[in-house]
Amino acid sequence: LSSLSGLTHESHKKDVEQVYLRCSEGSIEWMYPTGALIVNLRPNTSPASYKHLTVCIKPFKDSAGANIYLEKTGELKLLVRDGDRSPSKVYCFGYDQGGLFVEATPQQDISRKITGFQYELMNKGIASDLHTVSAPCRPCSDTEVLLAVCTSDFVIRGSIQDVTNEAEEQESIIHVGVNKLYRQKSKVFQLTGESGNWRGQIKTLLECGVKPGDGDFLFTGRMHFGEARLGCAPRFKDFQRMYKEAKDKGLNPCEIGPD
Repeated sequence: LSSLSGLTHESHKKDVEQVYLRCSEGSIEWMYPTGALIVNLRPNTSPASYKHLTVCIKPFKDSAGANIYLEKTGELKLLVRDGDRSPSKVYCFGYDQGGLFVEATPQQDISRKITGFQYELMNKGIASDLHTVSAPCRPCSDTEVLLAVCTSDFVIRGSIQDVTNEAEEQESIIHVGVNKLYRQKSKVFQLTGESGNWRGQIKTLLECGVKPGDGDFLFTGRMHFGEARLGCAPRFKDFQRMYKEAKDKGLNPCEIGPD
């Protein structure tokens, strides 16, 4: 978390401050914004790999007091307008498309304003998986499922206990009961209650129309801004079939032990 305050620049409202961030994910909080910030993302990776990176930002729910632009060689492209209240909206762009320029808007009382957002840098392939435009709800092919098992942030066998639809955010929350945990990057799925059952939540697009149902699924996906996002999710019996077929041919990309 990088936290800054504009009060130190109150007498210099045209000041532009440079901020350098080395982490691949984090957040910026700018209290009482005045002037402008240039946010330089400089991850601890080889500069040659920068062209393969995508930057995503997610404004805080109550972020206010500044416009956020994409800046390259002096040209500004508006990303987030001050006061835009699009809930949970994520803005993504290629690392080589420019940097972030955050400019305070004129305020009568800056002490009531805080501008902030989370950011993540990720491989372009992962970003396209998370923000695919074409057919985001289509079933995965056998090859895609087997690859997802090897590369996803979480892989679990479980059932859909309930689905909560959030119309305002255009998302569905899948409440999952976990029968077997193969992998998780963050502790999204945890033991709950005295029964000792593992449970967790996975988000997906509302338009995908996920509904509660019987049977087990293999849930895979990515962590994104601290939330589990659904990737491939075949019925478990179908996954067992495709895994066995690939293993018999020596084509499965990794071992997982699907039983």
